[in-house]
Amino acid sequence: MPERNSANSDLVRRFIFENRPVRGHWVQLAGAWRALRAHGEYPPLVETLLGEAVAATVLLAATLKFSGTLTFQLQGDGAVGLLVAQCTHDFRLRAVARYDSTRIEALSAAPAATVFHGLTGGNSRISVTVEADERSSRYQGIVPLVGDSLAESLEAYFASSEQLPTRVVLAADGARAAGMLVQRLPEGRAADAEEVAAAWEGAQRGIAGITPLRLRHDSVEQLLADGFPGRDLRLFRGSSVRFECRCSPARVTGLLRALGPEEIHDVLREQGAVTVTCEFCHRPYRFDPVDVEAIFAGIAPPAGATPLH
Repeated sequence: MPERNSANSDLVRRFIFENRPVRGHWVQLAGAWRALRAHGEYPPLVETLLGEAVAATVLLAATLKFSGTLTFQLQGDGAVGLLVAQCTHDFRLRAVARYDSTRIEALSAAPAATVFHGLTGGNSRISVTVEADERSSRYQGIVPLVGDSLAESLEAYFASSEQLPTRVVLAADGARAAGMLVQRLPEGRAADAEEVAAAWEGAQRGIAGITPLRLRHDSVEQLLADGFPGRDLRLFRGSSVRFECRCSPARVTGLLRALGPEEIHDVLREQGAVTVTCEFCHRPYRFDPVDVEAIFAGIAPPAGATPLH
């Protein structure tokens, strides 16, 4: 499909129902989603699940009211044994998935209705960990994975851990990852109960009508206009989302120093160079013999300690 919304990609935006305790967030990723997978390929089924998790993590991070990092983790006994996505309060994003290739291949021929449970397993859980920079505090919510989609599991998480009625839609393919959520907030004293209930019912109907295709490609303005007609909404300016892994030549150099010269020189003799691949983003770092000698001579970072492209 041609790009219809490139100007609005890699953004997260907040919206509210004016004078009603209903709020929402929307995210759409293109360049950041591609950059996240630049050094590693995933099978399509895993790619879709990872993309949905990435979009969900940005939506969760958008609800933070302080500086910190939010980590979303899915772990279980399915074909995807572990999935981790992290997003900071200023929307620096990274993610990784671990999976069983044989089981993924078998799932490619399974009925669509069974794929999600095959990917996640029957004894899985999701956890959301929030670490605040300034307070040095940590909060973690853990719930069993329920429902027939990641979106339904997130709705259960909000109901259990945040006590906020929430509806979520997520979508991802190789080009884009996107998501939207709406939440009913605690009512103010002066709120009209019937009008609040009507606003929330309308919000649920509106988000339920958004198809995965439209979520990935349409602008947030179009989605809100079509999904919530007649509603007085306020859409706030967006925040850019970008991929950023914490790996670096300096960090990898420190790891090699910690392993010690004997072990590193053994690898050098066997392979002619030392290559370290980031576990998170799959970016490879290559050190030739000159680089290795520089490391243990206390010269850092060595000239060759650069990512491979």
